Amino acid sequence: MVRLFKHYIPHAVLLLGLFDFVLLAGAAEMGWRVRAGQIGLDLGTFNRQWELAGFAVIMLTAMIAVGVYGSESLRSLRYAGARLLVALSLGTIAISFVDWSMRGGHFWRSTLAYAMTASVLFLVANRLLVGGILGAHAFRRRVLVLGSGHRADRLRQLGERPEVGFAIVGYIGMSDAKPVIDEAINRSAIHNLKRFVENLGVSEVVLALEERRNSLPLSDLLRIKTAGVHVNDFSSFIERETGRVDLDTVNPSWLIFSDGFSSGRAVSSVAKRLFDVAASCLLLLFTLPLILIFAVLVKIDSKGPAFFRQARVGLYGQPFHVIKLRSMRTDAEVAGGAQWATKDDPRVTRVGRFIRKVRIDELPQAWSVLKGEMSFVGPRPERPEFVADLEDKLPYYAERHMVKPGITGWAQINYPYGASIEDSRHKLEYDLYYAKNYTPFLDLLIILQTLRVVLWREGAR
Repeated sequence: MVRLFKHYIPHAVLLLGLFDFVLLAGAAEMGWRVRAGQIGLDLGTFNRQWELAGFAVIMLTAMIAVGVYGSESLRSLRYAGARLLVALSLGTIAISFVDWSMRGGHFWRSTLAYAMTASVLFLVANRLLVGGILGAHAFRRRVLVLGSGHRADRLRQLGERPEVGFAIVGYIGMSDAKPVIDEAINRSAIHNLKRFVENLGVSEVVLALEERRNSLPLSDLLRIKTAGVHVNDFSSFIERETGRVDLDTVNPSWLIFSDGFSSGRAVSSVAKRLFDVAASCLLLLFTLPLILIFAVLVKIDSKGPAFFRQARVGLYGQPFHVIKLRSMRTDAEVAGGAQWATKDDPRVTRVGRFIRKVRIDELPQAWSVLKGEMSFVGPRPERPEFVADLEDKLPYYAERHMVKPGITGWAQINYPYGASIEDSRHKLEYDLYYAKNYTPFLDLLIILQTLRVVLWREGAR
């Protein structure tokens, strides 16, 4: 994997994206040349570098947004093809709007049509080449696991997923305890562990010991490290490969000494706030008619106010109120107090079911963003009634309040909607990853990927 702005990107995805960028620029150039040939235009007088780069950037952004580079798309050409068509259609609309707003004829409609057709052909061919000839296995790191217990077994299960970027080449039992991994080789059977690692062509060694106290093979690890092989601990490896902090194995010392929670966030925080103010103003301006229309529909559909205010826990545990379009009956919690939402929740109104699926009920929260109580990206703010219980049951839950809550977040785009303690635990793992590794680049990825969640209704309830 390549680490870009503290976020890991698989080699296969990066290579595929670079090829796509070049092919998209080539498709735009072909569109120009085909149309120029039809009308007898001499392209020698045209400087098209900015147009070609703009076409490629906008199309690539749309592809990221709809999940073209997700694990499912990398495994299935049919799945990737469907999302490619959606992405290119959205990209064409975006380019047309940009071209119109700049009052220019940078891209004629005929040119866009030819460029989009060529893009489909080029991008599908790219996936056939990269996926069919090279394949994801060509970029997988060879990993040796030191350990043969339950942690090693978790790595084995993770390594069996088709989308992962590593392949486990062996397990070394570091104690005389009965191994969970039957094929594990006992350390005593290996004379020279460094030479064993070199013979297997290992690129990374992962320490998966059940008990590290007085059992760390320091001399072995030092020789392996000085031989140029990357050595990683279990928690850091899981964080990198899954994009979450593993609550089952993490401890305070790892959180303190591992990379993350950088203090150099002053510039990033200012940039984030400026973006929040500008984006919330634009969002409220353009969606105000939509909000008012659905406010009227909510009123017609069921008795009660169109909007509702609800207490949530924000930055540093401070309470605030969010404003949303009402999607439930007004008596939804009269009898039992605060309750988790459930699948096909009978308390949701007819209009409420629709606005929840397309996230229209969330739009008024832009007012909270404008006031500074929320951000566009961050952990979802939870209700005080649930927070008190979750802090008792889940370790490090209070740490998610060290960053400002958001309308969308890393957990929302990576984990389906959940309404239980176990679901909150999984989401907390993603929230901690965001709090630990926040950068504007990660915010941009989350904002783009939110479009995928909305389009395919992933996580809506």
